[in-house]
Formats: sequence, C-alpha cells, structure tokens
Amino acid sequence: MEISNAPGSGPSAPRSTEAAADRTAGPPGEAAEPPEGDGPARPPLPRDVRLFWTAHAADALGTQASGVILPLLLLGLGHSPATVGLIAGVSTAAGLLLAPFAAIPADRGARKPVMFWSATVSALAMAGVTLSVATGTPPLALLIAVVLVERFSAAVYEAAATGTVAMIAPPADYPRAVAGLQAGEQGALILGPALGGALYQVSRALPFLADALSYTVAAALVRSLRSDLRPERDESDPERTESDLRPQRADSDNDSAEKGTPSDARPRRLAAFTAELGAGLALVRTSPFLRLVLLWSTTVNGVIVTLFYGAVFTLQEGGHGGAPMGLVLGLAGAAGLAGSLAAPRLAGRISAARLLVAVSWLLVPLAAGLATAEGPWTYGALFGVFCLLMPLVVVVLQSRAIQETPPHLQARVGAVLATSAGGAAALAPVLAGLFAAGAGTAAPAVLCSGVLALLALRTTAVRGRLRGAAG
Repeated sequence: MEISNAPGSGPSAPRSTEAAADRTAGPPGEAAEPPEGDGPARPPLPRDVRLFWTAHAADALGTQASGVILPLLLLGLGHSPATVGLIAGVSTAAGLLLAPFAAIPADRGARKPVMFWSATVSALAMAGVTLSVATGTPPLALLIAVVLVERFSAAVYEAAATGTVAMIAPPADYPRAVAGLQAGEQGALILGPALGGALYQVSRALPFLADALSYTVAAALVRSLRSDLRPERDESDPERTESDLRPQRADSDNDSAEKGTPSDARPRRLAAFTAELGAGLALVRTSPFLRLVLLWSTTVNGVIVTLFYGAVFTLQEGGHGGAPMGLVLGLAGAAGLAGSLAAPRLAGRISAARLLVAVSWLLVPLAAGLATAEGPWTYGALFGVFCLLMPLVVVVLQSRAIQETPPHLQARVGAVLATSAGGAAALAPVLAGLFAAGAGTAAPAVLCSGVLALLALRTTAVRGRLRGAAG
C-alpha cells in the first residue's frame, strides 16, 4: 500500500471522488470496472491527487539529496564509519518502530493535520542542520538529535500518508495514482543524489537546505488538499474490527469505573489501545491477499537491497570506483521509472494474479545472472531489468491492497506492510556482508535467486485462491 505509502480534519469539502467511487467500486478485493471509453482519452486525475503526487515527489527529492550527503558530512567531520552506520541504523529502526503508533491517529481521522505538522517539524529539523553546518562545525550530539527528530517526523508523515490514495482517488484510478507515486520516488532516486552532490560542491549546507525546502513544499501542498481525508465508518461493515468498538465501550463504562472500579479503567484503556495498535496486523493475518502482499514486498525489498550491496562488493573487488556504481544506480533508477509509468496500462490488460506469477519467476534468473556478472554494464543491465519489472507488481499489489483494506484501517495496514519491508531492507546489508565475506562476492546473488525461487513457488501455489482478490 501506499508506499510511499495525510490526515484531514481541517475544513473539509465533501469527498470529491465519492460519486466516481460509487460508480466504479465493486466488492472489497475485486478489481474495479474501468470507466467506459477507457483509453487515450481518460479524464485527468483529480486535483488533490496531483497535489499529493507533487508533495510526495518533493519530499522524496529532498530526502535523496540530503540522505546521500549526510554520511559524507559525518565522515568529513572526522567521525568513523562505525559511527555513521550506527546513526543510520538507529534512525531507521526508530522510524520503523514509530510508524504503527502514528497510524492510529491517522485512521481515527487526523490524517491531514498529522501530515502537515510532521512535515513542518521535519522542515524545521533540516533547517537546524543547515544553520549548524553553515555556521561552523556542529557537535555530533546536535546532529544525532536533529537527525532523530527528522526521522521520527518523517516516519509519522509516511504512516499518516498511507491510505490517502483511497480518500482522494476513485477506485478505477488507484493504479494510476499509485504509479504516479512510484514514478516520483524513482525520479527522486535518479535526480536526488546528483542534486545533493552538486549542491555539496557549492556549500556543504545546501543539500540540507534543499531538504528543508522540500518538506516546506510538502506541508504547504498537504494543507491545500480539499478532500475530506477522514475515513467514513460504516457501523454495519463486517470487517470493522473489535478494536474500533472497544474505545466506545470503554467510554460508556466510565460511569461504572468511577462508581467503584477505578483500578479497572487503566487496564481497559490499555487493552483498547493495544487492540487498536494491532488491528492492522489482525487484518493482514486474516486476508490471504494482504498476506501475499506482505510476503512479496518484504522478500523483494530485502532481495533488492542485498543485490545492491552484492554489486558494490563485486565491483569494488574488480577495481571499479564510484563512477561505475553510479552507472548501475542510474540505470536501475531509469528502469524503475519506466516500469512505474508502464504499470497502469499493464494493470488494465493483464490480470494481477498472472502478472504477479510471471514477474516472480522472471526475477529468479535475473538474480542468478547477477551472481556471474562482472562489469558495471552487465550489472547495470541486469539490475535495470530487475528494477523495471518490480514496479509493475508493486503498483498492482498496492492498488488492490487499498481496495482490500477498510478506510478506517488504511494507515495501520500500511504501517504493518512498511515496517516489515523496511525491516527486511535494514537487515539485508548485514546478510550481504556476511555471505560475501564467508563465501565470496557472488554469494549474495546466489542466496537471492534461491529466495526468489521459493517466493515464485509460493506465489504460484496461492494464485488460484487469489483470483477473486487479485484480479
């Protein structure tokens, strides 16, 4: 789910996409019927979708521009690689742990204010880094504190933003909306590091200023959204979880708690909060399709990071410098952008189940080929095809996952999927290093090809059961 993944309680006009959603939406999990005359003359996406795209792309561009420079800044200030790695690991882990908690207020209806204020805090944090770097040598404690604040705020923003597509786009346009978000991320992967490097050559503070400005743009665009981003709750919805009813029961029991059992009030509130926190995981566990999304996204996220580090180790062993690695990343980013742009049309022509199985099997020989690749061009070509295919499935899975998830659980389900995929990506460099050190630089690719083969077998095995949900 979307990504990458905005809470809105402010002045909210009636949901602009409601009528279109009523015309196109089928039962949960079924593919929406395409509008009549679907083809080159498809109507433009709603204004809020375009604003949300721009906010997402600006945020991603600034993050990539500063993210590639922060390690260089820390190393340039005399800090060790171990310190740099520790800061990166702690900030990433903190964000993953915080996301499920931030998803609760978003699902309760605070999506827009949470997104706005978290983007604002991130902008202030990056402005603090800019000021401290521009005026001298910032102390490590200050940099760590500001980076953690920014990571916390960014995690809150990402968790709240999950599910926004369901509030601002009709179901028939979910693939186009998700593909736009994916394209923004891929474009940022291409342009962000180059922008950060160019700005760093002018002044080491400028990449962080660019990130602060990108957060400011995102906050302003989120605030200008007109759609009501609060989920509509249907009391008769059978998928409405027990956790959504418990807070009401706890409130209705306040009188009895005050009359003689005050000690019971706190455990009840804790139980209600725990149930709300776990509602997203509970839905993922009971939905075959969402379980597949979790398995596929977690596995492929971990694999692609492992393959990237395997490429770094192999190219370094072959005596290639940073330029060849930049070539690999550039080709991969361009291929990912092309895949994201092509995904909506393919989603309308090929069933999701068939596309999922086909891509899952195609990834296996690509990973195996990387085990024997040597030069940067070979790596770039194979890695590029891998990154071309992956968005085709990601867009389809995220679009259908939005349909599978009730509006009042969008952020929490998204947080579960993002935390699992992010955790796999965080562990991947460790596994790649261990396998490369113990069995050679080709070992990470061999490991990945085996894991992908198991994933393809599992995807094929459950395809029949998922036809109704996955297309």
